[in-house]
Amino acid sequence: MKVLGIDEAGRGPVLGPMIIAGVMIEEGKEADLGEVKDSKLLSHKKRLEFSEHILKNFENHIIVVKPEIIDAAVLSNELNLNWLEAHKQAEIINKLKPEKAIIDCPSTNPEKYEKYLRNLLDNKKIILIVEHKADFKYPVVAAASILAKVERENQMDKIKEKYGDTGSGYPADPKTKDFIKKNYEKYPEIFRKSWSTYKKLTESNSQETLF
Repeated sequence: MKVLGIDEAGRGPVLGPMIIAGVMIEEGKEADLGEVKDSKLLSHKKRLEFSEHILKNFENHIIVVKPEIIDAAVLSNELNLNWLEAHKQAEIINKLKPEKAIIDCPSTNPEKYEKYLRNLLDNKKIILIVEHKADFKYPVVAAASILAKVERENQMDKIKEKYGDTGSGYPADPKTKDFIKKNYEKYPEIFRKSWSTYKKLTESNSQETLF
């Protein structure tokens, strides 16, 4: 049985893309992935090693979700961040066509999320496992979390190379806050404008300029 694990990276930052990755294996062959674990528990060097191994040896698919797509979903009446993630997960499932998919659930209501996701799938009879912290429990989801994290890091490296030091990109990072204040007008394409941090910083900046 073909089993697909899906996870994301970069859901919370105020700048840069969110990455959603899927990795597919034959059930029972988890050991072939190596001693994978949730990407947050691995060093950068280890993540790169695992990523190279996974990309070379297993079917996979990675989706880069740009800030403007995230904003459009968050600000729309039909979607939100969770439903956007479900649509992207469905893209991966429909492309790779597993018999079972294991999802690291972003919603507080896994049952409702599973129902929404299933409606987006070509194969309505697929076995779906939708759980919180699936990346800790299922090696194939941990493998997906590694691909997502490494791709997010690659994307952030490209952003820093082009635009300067953004910091981590997370709302609480003082370096990121400073970068937003100085650059929100110059580089609108890299920011998630629907984030409250972005709104507060740009509004306060505009007021300071007025006064």
